[in-house]
Amino acid sequence: MEIQLAVAKIEKYAMSESGDTVEVVERPHGGVSVVLVDGQRSGRSAKMISNIVARKAISLLAEGVRDGAAARAAHDYLRTHRGGKVSAEMIILSADMDTGTAVVSRNTQTPVAILEGGEWRLLDAPTEAIGIYKRTRPQIVELPLRPGLTAVAFSDGVWRAGERRGGRLDVLGLLRSLPLTLGARAYADELLAHALQREEGRPSDDLTVVAMHISGIATDAVRRMSMTLPVPPRLYQAWRRL
Repeated sequence: MEIQLAVAKIEKYAMSESGDTVEVVERPHGGVSVVLVDGQRSGRSAKMISNIVARKAISLLAEGVRDGAAARAAHDYLRTHRGGKVSAEMIILSADMDTGTAVVSRNTQTPVAILEGGEWRLLDAPTEAIGIYKRTRPQIVELPLRPGLTAVAFSDGVWRAGERRGGRLDVLGLLRSLPLTLGARAYADELLAHALQREEGRPSDDLTVVAMHISGIATDAVRRMSMTLPVPPRLYQAWRRL
């Protein structure tokens, strides 16, 4: 089998920086975790919040701390650091080779979409954002690592895409309309593209999609990671003046 991870994200329209942060780390006992944090507000202030939370969670996961404990520690850290006045929503997706399970940890009102046994469903049990209330705990679901298992996490900007424009995106309906043979990259790109379309190309919030897919075919034993990142116009405009 092969684990595929993909991220597709874009910032709120007319903002220079996304308030969402995504970090990936290899687990010390085998596997990988990806952390998605949506900071309160948008722009630079939200980015500072999401960075604080993501760094804390990632550092603990890299040391072998379990997902639930890492989420609770990130909550305690943010609550202490900001005096309980700032919140963040966080999702952790993990493929844990030690237990042979996919772990979904949610501290968000936004659901996570799961494809299992050829059927899509939403993990949407009520749970609180981190940083505010003293005894906040994540909602955690573990699923066996099997070929075809897919988890798609997204920020609230994607979940509510089109809401202010008279046609909210049906995330679950969209995913059910896609071929079951797609990989992580295709799921992430398709969902982001449809969210952008509903926002008429001018998103009213940061849009982030994270997809984890378990493929039944591994072509070789090589681990690979790649990224594309757009260069801000101000930089290449400066190059042209040189």
